[in-house]
Amino acid sequence: MGSRRLRVARLRLGSLAAAFVAVVFRVQLWQRWSRYRCAWCAGAGLLRRRRLLCLPFLRRRLRLRRLCSSFGALQRPCGYRRGVSARVRVTLVVAALAALAAALVAGATVLSAEEVPRPDDVTGPAQPRPGRPTLVLDLGVRADAEARDLRRAAVLYEGGRDREAGRLFARHDSLEAKLGAAFVAWPESLSRIEQVGALYPRSALAQLHLGLARYWAGEGGAITAWREARDVEPDTPYAVFANDLLHPEFAPGIPILVSAAAFPPGLEERSPAEQLAELRKRAAGGSLDAQLLYGTALQRLGRTISARRVFDLAARMYPDEAEALVAAAIGRYAKERPVEAFSRLGPLTRRFRQAATVRFHLGLLLLWQRDVKEARRQLRLAVAAEPGSRLAEEAQRYLEALG
Repeated sequence: MGSRRLRVARLRLGSLAAAFVAVVFRVQLWQRWSRYRCAWCAGAGLLRRRRLLCLPFLRRRLRLRRLCSSFGALQRPCGYRRGVSARVRVTLVVAALAALAAALVAGATVLSAEEVPRPDDVTGPAQPRPGRPTLVLDLGVRADAEARDLRRAAVLYEGGRDREAGRLFARHDSLEAKLGAAFVAWPESLSRIEQVGALYPRSALAQLHLGLARYWAGEGGAITAWREARDVEPDTPYAVFANDLLHPEFAPGIPILVSAAAFPPGLEERSPAEQLAELRKRAAGGSLDAQLLYGTALQRLGRTISARRVFDLAARMYPDEAEALVAAAIGRYAKERPVEAFSRLGPLTRRFRQAATVRFHLGLLLLWQRDVKEARRQLRLAVAAEPGSRLAEEAQRYLEALG
């Protein structure tokens, strides 16, 4: 696969900086990266702000972040040293705006997209990578006994406590448990993981982990498996994660709608599952704000297709509301087809000249594409369109972060 050049940017990250990012970028914490969520922050309350800084959750994501860096995916730190180059700085800022919560780590490795090795290009003997594959278990808002066991086992696996993790995985017969048990037995379990992938060809979970196993083993076919994971079950967080590995040139994840709607009072203290059910119930009543909040919750859970359906319905019911049309555009963003979102959002700038939401979300999409210059212009227009509004304030914070 040829040699790879690594450039290391040592990043000073502390709890104060992490808190700053959480406040500045509000609730754009992505639930699909939650394979290490503790039971307390399962689902992170969907739209809750108070749980953004669950420190065990942030620490547990370090292993996954290192995997993303090996494929050129952007890091998510909240600060950088004075000597970091402009290109690296833009990468870090865009990643922060993607709001993937700053991890409390001492350093991170940044590998540029053009240097990413392509596992399917392997022509020589397999060269296994050190360590073992990352285990990605996203259990959404589940809080049952099995979900608690699997979350705990994933934490133990990450910490190298394989025997304890194996006992927890052995209690259950789900696909998640089978894959967890196989990863605990790495590297002798590669053939078992291949069998699981063959038995579950229509499972994004199985295909994602098959690709991870092949990549760590130095085998070809990882990209093929990730494409399958993305395509067979697109409405899952596993498909979103697989697509991140396939497109390291973009910011990780998907753009999350920033709605002007306030979170319903009294809902924050309920469990994540209850919050989701209540948001679904309110959305069924037809209110635009309720539909946008429910769609945003689905986005955070990695259910991108379901979120798109909710946003499309809102756009049909409220064809003259800028926020509904913006949501429908954001919901159609796909890294392999970004034009679908831009072609809908661009014309809205002429139709709703004084709507901050249009300019703000256009700037957000441009940041995902790493077009920082044009993103700045759109964010400035968002500030000018509705001075003093929540979206204008958010746009101003983005501009200050971009410098």
